[in-house]
Amino acid sequence: MYLFNVRVYGLLINENNEVLISDEEEYGIRFSKFPGGGLEYGEGLIEGLKREFVEECNVDVDVLSHFYTTDFFCKSAFNESQIISIYYLVKPINELQLRFKQVVFDFDNEGDIKQAFRWKKISALELEDVTFPTDQRVVKLLKEKNIS
Repeated sequence: MYLFNVRVYGLLINENNEVLISDEEEYGIRFSKFPGGGLEYGEGLIEGLKREFVEECNVDVDVLSHFYTTDFFCKSAFNESQIISIYYLVKPINELQLRFKQVVFDFDNEGDIKQAFRWKKISALELEDVTFPTDQRVVKLLKEKNIS
């Protein structure tokens, strides 16, 4: 049996050409990624992405266009599944009501699951700003395509 883990992420870029990054800690494991997450059974990609933005960022988004789909083998960092990630460019329908941070992993909450958000200029974005290989591939593409 092959296990596939389908994930969907949004690239939210503001008027300053900065992309939104989510710093997270789950059960002691820290990672930085683009907002989004796992598709639930019965969901379409767009529906799942919109749900993830409401859950993570408390904002509704318009999905503008497809950006990238994983085109290499990527094993999950958390289990034995193969990760397939789909990235879309998104824009918020209403204003983001998040507390943006400057420092990585600057969490306000305690507990087993923590999250904080920060903006990073695309021109200054480095592979090390995100944890997972698929996100790192997207960093390269964002810089190559000079998305704004």
